[in-house]
Amino acid sequence: MRVAIYMEGGGQTSRTKGLLRQGMEVFLADIKGACREQGWYWTLVCCGSRNEAYRHFCDAHAKMEGGIVVLLVDSETRVSGRTAAEHLVGRDGWDLQHIDDVIHLMVQTMETWIVADQEALTKYYGQGFRGNALPLHHPNLEDVSKFDIAQALNRATEGTRKGRYKKIGHARDLLQHIDPVTVRQRCPHCDRLFETLLRLIRRVD
Repeated sequence: MRVAIYMEGGGQTSRTKGLLRQGMEVFLADIKGACREQGWYWTLVCCGSRNEAYRHFCDAHAKMEGGIVVLLVDSETRVSGRTAAEHLVGRDGWDLQHIDDVIHLMVQTMETWIVADQEALTKYYGQGFRGNALPLHHPNLEDVSKFDIAQALNRATEGTRKGRYKKIGHARDLLQHIDPVTVRQRCPHCDRLFETLLRLIRRVD
């Protein structure tokens, strides 16, 4: 048996995709660990663009038998529709006639997960980091737009020695330091990813 996650992000080179994969594998360590407990194989593929992630997911889903194939992409906008699949069908026109349990969103962008853990950001960027620039008091962090999340990260980090947040340069390290429990508390779709995959992996048929 195998769990294979095809996710958006990582840029266009194998090196940058590998960097993002390293960080995300640490962030998803509980899910990866559950696979090992069951004796399952684990695959996480950073595909670059969201369309490439969708293409790889569809190809793998058509070929794999007896495993779990997952699509993980940004929602880009506030989620519309009752399910993640409905949102992607409506927004992107994708053909997602799959069980909704394997369609997951980083709402509205992966950086929302990073912003959710201010303590980790503060430790990583150190002196000059402006935590008050982050929208942490927003009642629903997933409602904050992709643009506003990016702007908040820029304002919070521009005065630090590491400089403004860089998706390729900083994301890998931050994903290894942010606390999944904290992120799950602030981001329901992240919690859904963990809860759903842990349930699917650990269920007894």
